[in-house]
Order: sequence, then C-alpha cells, then structure tokens
Amino acid sequence: MADHISRRGFIEIAAAGAASAAIGGHVLANGPLGGQEKAAQRGRVLDLGKVGSPIALSTWKHGALASRGAMEVLRQGGRVLDAIEKGINLVELDPTVDSVGLGGLPNEAGDVELDAAIMAGDLRCGAVLALRDVATAISVARRVMERTRHIQLVGANALQFALAQGFRRQDLLTPASRAAWEKWKSTPGRPVPGQVEKSPPEKEKSGDGGGHDTVSALVLDAGGRMAAGCSTSGLAWKMAGRVGDSPIIGAGLYCDEKVGAAAATGIGEEILRVCGSFLIVEGMRRGLGPAAAIAEALERIANSQPGNRLRQVAFIALSRAGEAAAGAMRPGFLAAFAGGDEKERLVEVPGYWG
Repeated sequence: MADHISRRGFIEIAAAGAASAAIGGHVLANGPLGGQEKAAQRGRVLDLGKVGSPIALSTWKHGALASRGAMEVLRQGGRVLDAIEKGINLVELDPTVDSVGLGGLPNEAGDVELDAAIMAGDLRCGAVLALRDVATAISVARRVMERTRHIQLVGANALQFALAQGFRRQDLLTPASRAAWEKWKSTPGRPVPGQVEKSPPEKEKSGDGGGHDTVSALVLDAGGRMAAGCSTSGLAWKMAGRVGDSPIIGAGLYCDEKVGAAAATGIGEEILRVCGSFLIVEGMRRGLGPAAAIAEALERIANSQPGNRLRQVAFIALSRAGEAAAGAMRPGFLAAFAGGDEKERLVEVPGYWG
C-alpha cells in the first residue's frame, strides 16, 4: 500500500515541525487546562491550523486511503456520511491492513471480531460490536443508524442483522493474519490475553500502533456538515468478546457539527475511562482550539495512572471552522489529511510525553 501511495505522489511525509510549517500550522506546548497559546510545560500537540473545508482527517498510514476516498466523495458533491463510509471501506477491504476489516488480526481464539461506529453532525449514530464475518463493519453500523431505532447491535445479533440487510458473509482471516495468529499461539510464555496488568507498560508496544491502530476519520464539507467514523479489529489476540473504545459513542468518536468532532486510536481501555472524544469536543465547546482540547484529554489520561504515559493513545480533532489537530501520548502516531488544495499529507505527530 505504501508503494502505491508513493507512486501516485499523494502523500507528503514530514516531521512534526516541518509538516506544520508546510501547512501553516504550529506545534503547541500545552499545560493541563486552557494553555492553548502558551509555549510552556511538556506537552506537544500538532496544530494543523485552519485548513478550511472541505477536509478529511484520518488516523495512521492507512488513513491516507480513508482521507483520499472521503475527499473524492465530497468533491463529487456527496454527503459527509457517504464520505466517511466509503473512505473507511477502502481500509476495511485492504487485506494488507492487519488492524481493520479483512485481514485484521484475530482474538485469542483465532476469530476476527470487528467494532465500528459512525456519527453524523446532528448526533445521529450507529455502531456494531464484536461483529464477525462481514468486512465492512462501518457500513453495517450506518445501517443500524438509519434503519433501526437503536444505536448498537452486538455479536451474533449484529451479524444476523447484517445478513438480513444483504451483506455478504466471508472469512476475514487472510493467510497472513492466520499465520501471525498461529505464530503467536505457539510462542512459549506469551502474555495472557487481556491481562494487561501482568505486562509492565514499559514492555508494551507504544509507538507503532502495536495491533491497535484503528482507522478513525473526520470530515467537514463546504456547507459546514460534519461526520465521524471508526472501524477496527481491536487489540490483536484480545479476549473473545472484548470491545474497546472504537464503537462507543463519546469514547472512540464524537461529532457535533455545532462545535466539532474528535476520534481516537490506541489502547481503548484508557480512552474509555475518560470518554476521550467527547471530552475533546466539550473542550472545543468551552472555547478551546482542537490542539488544546486534545492536550487536555491526554493530560487527563496521563494523570489517571503514571503507566499511561508509556501507552499509546492518540486523537484527531476538527472544529466546525476547519481547524485541525492531532496528538498522541507517545511518538510514532501518523495523521492523514486531505483538504481543498487537492493534496493529501501524512504527518508525524510528536509524542506528548516523549
């Protein structure tokens, strides 16, 4: 996938400082509350500035596919929900992405369980949790939103609903993901799934996604309409039935087009504890810019327990005015965005705690 992107010349990769200079933004140093314009304390959040609209902002390297697809929909006059769905579908159907949809790494039993949610700027939303055998989980989540009175469907019943809606059942394990699971299963002394406390934070993967690199996306169209979406196969080798933040409204994503939108990636349990995406949108409602609102959420997570400073948690945020930002607890997080200049960029986000 990376080679494909490189050949087409869509993506610019830059260090945080260079990237922000190239797009007119700046890296803010923020304290715990309201330090939006203060160059003080330790935290650094990538402030992309006022990019304008339309814009699509997504998480991780594979988010370039989502941002590109979303912008293509918007440029053709499509709706923001279509942009979110179709952009994320590109990632869900890419078998080389091992943390989303087809080819996602399975749970401890070898079953791929998907979580996804979608939210419109008028607060309509839908989600599926622990969905098996349907790659395009974001599309099923949208059907839940638009064709039922509910917000969430879970497990076997989510699959039954998807099949009734005409979705195709398929084996989501690819040869590569099956081989990775079999290798993990045969490893002596492997960590007990779900027992995070038995693995000191310093032993956990922190900067590279570590099997939890959700695709989250935010879009804003030229008319001020917004939408957000998340899709993931969750933590690799998780306990069967484990659900993280991604399909939980207010944790993995939140969108209120009167204010803005935010979405998350990383260790879902830590994001759930603070309702991370809702916290960021409410920060913007109080007058913070997206960068300062993200800093506030990262501080809240870091202060809840010291070990969290060594665990990767990351956010993207977008205001109704077209201001964008991205922040991560640890180095290694990438954000992909596309704007009205028809250029897409993949930017490296500094680690808030180094």
